Amino acid sequence: MSDQTPSSSASGNEIVDGVPAPEGPTNLIDTDYQIGQDNLTANKFGLSFDLHGKVFTISALVIVFFVVTTLAFQNEVEPVFSSMRDWLTSNLAWFFMLSADIFVLLCVGLIVSPYGKIRLGGKYAKPDFSYTGWIAMLFAAGMAIGLIFYGVAEPITHFSNAAGGIVAENGLRTDSAPLGAASGDSAKATQLAMAATIYHWGLHPWAIYAVVALALALFAFNKGLPLTMRSIFYPILGERIWGWPGHIIDILAVFATLFGLATSLGIGASQATAGMEHLFGIPNNNVTMVLLIMGITAIALLSILAGMDKGVQRLSQINMILAFLLLVFVIAVGPTLYLVGGFFKNLGAYVTNLPALSNPFGRDDRGFVEGWTAFYWAWWISITPLVGMFVARISRGRSVREFLVAVLLIPSIVSIIWMTAFGNTAIHQVVADGFQGVENAALELQLFVMLSQLPFSSITSFLGIVLVIVFFTTTSDSGSLVIDSLAAGGKINAPRVQRVFWAIIEGVIAIALLLGGGLTALQAGVISTGLPFTLVLLACCYAIVKGLMSEPRN
Repeated sequence: MSDQTPSSSASGNEIVDGVPAPEGPTNLIDTDYQIGQDNLTANKFGLSFDLHGKVFTISALVIVFFVVTTLAFQNEVEPVFSSMRDWLTSNLAWFFMLSADIFVLLCVGLIVSPYGKIRLGGKYAKPDFSYTGWIAMLFAAGMAIGLIFYGVAEPITHFSNAAGGIVAENGLRTDSAPLGAASGDSAKATQLAMAATIYHWGLHPWAIYAVVALALALFAFNKGLPLTMRSIFYPILGERIWGWPGHIIDILAVFATLFGLATSLGIGASQATAGMEHLFGIPNNNVTMVLLIMGITAIALLSILAGMDKGVQRLSQINMILAFLLLVFVIAVGPTLYLVGGFFKNLGAYVTNLPALSNPFGRDDRGFVEGWTAFYWAWWISITPLVGMFVARISRGRSVREFLVAVLLIPSIVSIIWMTAFGNTAIHQVVADGFQGVENAALELQLFVMLSQLPFSSITSFLGIVLVIVFFTTTSDSGSLVIDSLAAGGKINAPRVQRVFWAIIEGVIAIALLLGGGLTALQAGVISTGLPFTLVLLACCYAIVKGLMSEPRN
């Protein structure tokens, strides 16, 4: 990056076109572009607007067309979604897996490298949030709904498949067990199930988030570019990022974010309605899910109007406390000693099986790779604009090493503890107690069936529903913040009415996908948008290295 000039600012409170100015020496990119210069502004009927005309208009029109078409032709679009998902996972699973491996290696390399000392926002930048608030928002924005939904469902499913052994037809495996399965061996099946689960919720997904978040934070807070996806491409495209190449990148980011978010919201809604039927007898059908999404979207709107600090941070901290209480309860009243020992066994099994699980080539367990890993990696990648921008937004003032350790390791450890507590408890109920209810229940109901075998099940099941709803709210709130920044030309302080618009659109897309094909449609949407963003993340790796190399390190 030869077109850079040093810049220093004495105050981190100074705002330059919506992005805080660097504190201390940094190498700002020398460009004449001003954040928001291509925006359309208006103030009508008491409402202010500040939008990037091309990005907002194209994104909004395409999304509205998609929603209308999906709702109008529900029966016709369902097989289309199914075929799309099957083709993408069967042909491109290796590409998703190889890319995720690259992201992990980059993050680990940066942690131990001298570049880890570089501070996001300049040498003297101070963090905007406390460690507690920062970690809470990282966790809530990343995959909180997924942990609630899959905390029991994934370990028990992998256990059942592994214990069932390999099933083949015409020389090809038709089972979904990970690796070589563990026919008839419950102890080996348990370790294999937990290793596979941790693989999906440990280092790899958080490395995916970390790459985008670090690139965005570096180019916004140290290089002075807008907090948008197009900024990452400056080392590749130069000034062309302000034209149509950049518009297309941000438009794709809006699509990926919306579909990734819709998957999270759809999964959360299906689990919440299943829990309400289990606990209160409320019918678990599309009408209930639609009404629930509408109600939670309304709550998210109230959070948006409350503002960043009072809204997202407060809800995230509340949910972190509630999740911690439920976690402690399960460990305390469940098979405590078994869970404590299981944590270390699971960690060991994860480390032992990680090379085989992360190998993208020559796999014969295609049912596991295509049905689980490919979907997960595409899901994580598709919501990197959401999580990456949100994490970048709240991480100014952290060093690169501090940032990566926190984003990569701390949530991974928490995820392992969570999966051990809920997953091993469910497996223990099957193996030691002979209770088959968890195995036989639908995915969205398995958490509540597991809790039904513990004391105070009505209270804990209700708490589980509350967790899903509040995580739903914080995810929607965070998503609207990020999408609005994309559609406002990188401004992070655009009028709140725009975030209200995007929060409503998020709920509508989730409803459209649920009615137009359920979980299959959600998976198809997220995989199709995750594919182009895998290329974006690979570009992020190059941009991060180039950007850090140009930063002063003394």
